[in-house]
Amino acid sequence: MRVGIVYPGDREARRKALPENSRFLQVFKAFEALGVRAEPVVYHDDFCDEVKDQLSQMDAALVWVNPIEDGRDRTKLDCMLRELALTGVVISTHPETIQKLGTKEILVRTRELGWGCDTHLYSSLDQMRLELPERLARGEIRVLKQYRGHSGNGIWRIERETNTDDLTGTSLVRVRHAKSGCADEVISLDEFFERCVPYFSALDGQGRMVDQIHQARLPEGMVRCYLVAGLVEGFGRQEIVALHPTQSSTTRHYHPPSMPEFQRLKHLLENDWLPSMQRLLNVKDTELPMLWDCDFLFGPKNAEGQDTYVLCEINVSCVSPFPDTAVEPLAKTMIRRLSSY
Repeated sequence: MRVGIVYPGDREARRKALPENSRFLQVFKAFEALGVRAEPVVYHDDFCDEVKDQLSQMDAALVWVNPIEDGRDRTKLDCMLRELALTGVVISTHPETIQKLGTKEILVRTRELGWGCDTHLYSSLDQMRLELPERLARGEIRVLKQYRGHSGNGIWRIERETNTDDLTGTSLVRVRHAKSGCADEVISLDEFFERCVPYFSALDGQGRMVDQIHQARLPEGMVRCYLVAGLVEGFGRQEIVALHPTQSSTTRHYHPPSMPEFQRLKHLLENDWLPSMQRLLNVKDTELPMLWDCDFLFGPKNAEGQDTYVLCEINVSCVSPFPDTAVEPLAKTMIRRLSSY
């Protein structure tokens, strides 16, 4: 068996590509220990055809490329991966699965599941201009998220600055971009809408934004569940998230899947929410990503005083870094999937 480990880089990085100088060395070692040859595959749109030729000689490709990378999206890459999949190369994560799981729209499509909350989809800027002021006028704090992105890009917290029931374009709002280094700003509602124009013009004019109610327990951080196919293989505990109104570090602490604090969350995700999501979105077990994660914010405590959890996002395009406990299950699960083909 041959597996390609695909990650972005330039021509020089491709020329010098070795397992030892990639951030996936532990993945290479895990496959080697199981008798599988894993090879580095550095990708860039400029030499997409070369990468396609390389991957066509392999049984599978594990792909780590962000939805937006150096101003480019994954359109060309995803087209190539679809073509390879038709020839029998196992792709993780397949672009069709990314469309189902890896965009912010999943927050709307699964809002009726146990992890959901008050969430809406804006398919156009005009729709957002019409509906968002009504929600802000009720005193709600909203979090707006562009359809595809990473690292906080295109995620905004917004609330009215003055107590009024009638918000117009000149009304002031307080906003905060989740990108690293950003702080609270007070701007007009019209100016905020102008900042959102690129999110709707993306994807050949088919861009959109998701609007989710702000969670009051945001200052308590976030829990990231790392999954290999349908099983949780580790946790990441982030005590400060990007939209928290401080400049504190967002360091994430990694824990094994046996972490006692998160066993209830693990059980809910593996046995309730994930199967329900698969049925709703028509995602087969064999289509689940080899490595992905679900980010959860803390919701209100339930009647028994237990934590509840609200889905913040799902990452499937480029999950890195990840806990060491996920590495061996990742390799073993890929081998099992290849053996079943």
